[in-house]
Amino acid sequence: MLPDGSKALSDPCLPEFPWSKFPFSGFFAMMASLVTLLVDFVGTQYYERKQGLIRSNEEPNRVGSADSGLETGILPAGDSNGKVFGEEEGGGMHIVGIHAHAAHHRHSHPQGKDACDGHVTHHHQAHGHGHSHGLDGDDDESGVRHVVVSQILELGIVSHSVIIGLSLGVSHSPCTIRPLIAALSFHQFFEGFALGGCISQAQFSTLSTSLMAAFFAVTTPVGIAIGAAIASSYNPNSTGALVAEGILDSLSAGILVYMALVDLIAADFLSKRMSCNFRLQVVSYCTLFLGAGLMSSLALWA
Repeated sequence: MLPDGSKALSDPCLPEFPWSKFPFSGFFAMMASLVTLLVDFVGTQYYERKQGLIRSNEEPNRVGSADSGLETGILPAGDSNGKVFGEEEGGGMHIVGIHAHAAHHRHSHPQGKDACDGHVTHHHQAHGHGHSHGLDGDDDESGVRHVVVSQILELGIVSHSVIIGLSLGVSHSPCTIRPLIAALSFHQFFEGFALGGCISQAQFSTLSTSLMAAFFAVTTPVGIAIGAAIASSYNPNSTGALVAEGILDSLSAGILVYMALVDLIAADFLSKRMSCNFRLQVVSYCTLFLGAGLMSSLALWA
């Protein structure tokens, strides 16, 4: 897309000023990447705050009772799973001395395989209460990222799909249409595969998932229909057509480059799961380079 955008914005049919004075395709791609970063950040912050409010509303009583027990040093007998300092078997209340609490508070941190598995366990001996830190926080954060990534990825793919549909719709030569359809089918299949994986990980509702899938499915046919409708009056060498095509191609390239490198490849290949599995690393990198080579080969026909 970026070479196509550069070609359109440097076409001799465009006025020399300003289009030949500045590399606008790279500029638009860079700005699209930066705006995508901003949207990514704002969206992540919004969903994290929303998720935090949901968690705080779900467990107010449990958190409040635990905090009051810690402040007063008095805990109900049923709230402790093990022995505590100063506990009596028949007593209904446990008195925990503050100094004894501090002296006997010990943390055990995971090493080796446990650290790779992502489990964090804190052991507290001679303690008036127990802590258990699971993976809920990490799961929530991962879920937020999947939601934001899937929505931004859909935006980039949809904008690109409309452009592809328009290009196909205004084509008149069968020699151009046949290879373009073959390349388009292959390309859209793998884009849909990637988008479907992100939507699945985000765990949207059935309605939201169906709408996102349908929106992706209809954008290219809609673009083809629009292109076919305006084909008779469409001049691909006009100033408006070249500028619109070049800008949209450059913007789509910037969005998808950011999404591919930051939210898809980096998120998966720099994850803890990847770093702890050498076989997965080898297979993943081999398939990554193979897929990049196959997708690049589409330029021979598209």
